[in-house]
Amino acid sequence: MGIFSRFRDIVTSNINAMLDNAEDPEKLIRLMIREMEDTLVEIKASCAGVMAGRKKTQRQLEEIRSREKYWEEKARLAVNKGRDDLAREALKEKRRHGRRVEVLEQESAELGALVHQYQDDIQQLEDKLRSAHEKQRVLVQRRLRARRSKRAQEELRRMDSSEAMVKFDELENRIERMEAEADLVNFGRKTTLEETLDDLVVDEEIERELRALKSGPEGQRSGLA
Repeated sequence: MGIFSRFRDIVTSNINAMLDNAEDPEKLIRLMIREMEDTLVEIKASCAGVMAGRKKTQRQLEEIRSREKYWEEKARLAVNKGRDDLAREALKEKRRHGRRVEVLEQESAELGALVHQYQDDIQQLEDKLRSAHEKQRVLVQRRLRARRSKRAQEELRRMDSSEAMVKFDELENRIERMEAEADLVNFGRKTTLEETLDDLVVDEEIERELRALKSGPEGQRSGLA
């Protein structure tokens, strides 16, 4: 496939439609980008060659124009000296160089138009290449998101399986047993505050009995009453 045929195919291609119909969009976009880059390199090289040729033509044109002017001056000098024969020969040289000037001007104009065409082609292809790179970036991001989503869904399905739920139930039961064992450690034991209050009650009873003993039999009877 020639460079211009490839370029026309690329510029006129609908990237979105091609990607929609592709079995492997990422692979297709990579191939398209590679083709665009290769074509762009070739077009730029061709454009550089034409630009170099145009500069050479312009240099030749300047030289021929200078020679044309030179023979015109010689013809005028010959006329001033009364040498019409030399003036005629000088005018023939001037005409010959003038015709060469016309050819070179036409060639320079054609090369200039070709340079502009190449530059337009390069601009179009670079626009397509930027679009392709953006599509590639989007496709990569979509692939990464799809991969993460797939992994998450697989993990959810795995967690929803009966085996996973059994393991969670076993773990929950173990924790409940540990909590129950912790509660049993202090089961039936009074707190420090309860023990202190009980001691106060005991102390009060002892004091009452002591007062009863001190007060004699009557005190005992009254204390026992």
